[in-house]
Amino acid sequence: MPHTTASPAVTTALIIVKTGILILGGLITYFSFKAYRRTRSPALRALAIGFSVVTFGALIAGVIDTFLDVSLAMGVLIDSALTFIGFAVITYSLYVD
Repeated sequence: MPHTTASPAVTTALIIVKTGILILGGLITYFSFKAYRRTRSPALRALAIGFSVVTFGALIAGVIDTFLDVSLAMGVLIDSALTFIGFAVITYSLYVD
């Protein structure tokens, strides 16, 4: 399947949204890790790891779509897989402790 190029408006919107996800996800990861270091709670450590995986997934999907000749479906699949793993870790963090 050939890689199709999105319109400049869609590309700009995607960059803005992915940047927002990176910033907010990074802040959530930072604050949950900071709380973990203060309390040494395994639940907060898992929460920080989960949010970092979700944030990393958004970053990787954006990089793959922008710099590599990969289909949109593959980029979405990678993003979704990392989001799934991150949410699984976040769910675990709610039950541990």
